[in-house]
Amino acid sequence: MLETASIEVNVNATRVEVCPTNIRRVPQAGEAYDIVEIETDRGTTTCRYYEAEGARNGVVMVGGTGGGFDTPARDLYPRLAKDLPNHRIDALRVQYRHPTDLVESAIDTVLGTRYLESQGVSAVGLVGHSLGGAVVVQAAANDPAVRVVVAISTQTNGTEPVAGLAGRAAILFLHGDADPVLPHRSSEEVYRRTHEPKRLVIYEGAGHTLDEVAESLYVEVKAWLLKHLPGTLV
Repeated sequence: MLETASIEVNVNATRVEVCPTNIRRVPQAGEAYDIVEIETDRGTTTCRYYEAEGARNGVVMVGGTGGGFDTPARDLYPRLAKDLPNHRIDALRVQYRHPTDLVESAIDTVLGTRYLESQGVSAVGLVGHSLGGAVVVQAAANDPAVRVVVAISTQTNGTEPVAGLAGRAAILFLHGDADPVLPHRSSEEVYRRTHEPKRLVIYEGAGHTLDEVAESLYVEVKAWLLKHLPGTLV
C-alpha cells in the first residue's frame, strides 16, 4: 500500500509536501481497469489502473489541459493501457485535479508513480501530452524510479529539469509540424537540452493531438517503452 508519510515534490522553484491519507481501489465491471482514488491533504487524485500480474515495470500516462482522462492520437492511452499488461507492464492513467496547474499536475503524476511502486513496480515509464510533456519531465525529476519519458507535443515551460535526467532516463519527443497550439520548435528546443539516450520525431502534416499519425505514433511509443524499461520482453 502507498505509504501515508508525506511526499515532497519540487517543481521548478516550488517545493510542496503532500500527505496521502487513504487509497481506495474499486473494480469496474466489464472494464480492463480498476479505479484507484488516492486521497491526500490536497484533494483526491483519481486513476485508472491496468494491472499486470507480477509486473516489475509500470507506465503512467497523463494528458494536457483538457482534464479528465485526456488522450492524444486517437485513444493512444487506452490502447497502450490494454496492451502493456501483455508485456507484464502495469499501466496507470492519471486524471489531474487541476489540469491547468503544472505544480498540482506534477503532484498527481508523482502520486501515480508512487502507487505503482507500492504495487511492486521498480522501474517506471512516463508518457505525457502537451502540458503533460512538462509534467512528466517534472515527475521524472522527482522520482528516481523513472527510466523512460515520452513527451508528445510538449510545451517548453516547465521542462527545465530535463538535463538533470542524464544517465537515468531515455527520452522520446514526438511532435507534428502543423501543430497550431504548440509549435514543433518546442520539442526541438527541449530535445537540444536533453542528454542521450534521446530521440526526436517530427511528423509532417500532423496537428497537436497527432490524430493524423496515430498508428505510427503508437508503434513508436510502445517500441521506446519496451526498449528502455529494464528486462522487458519485446
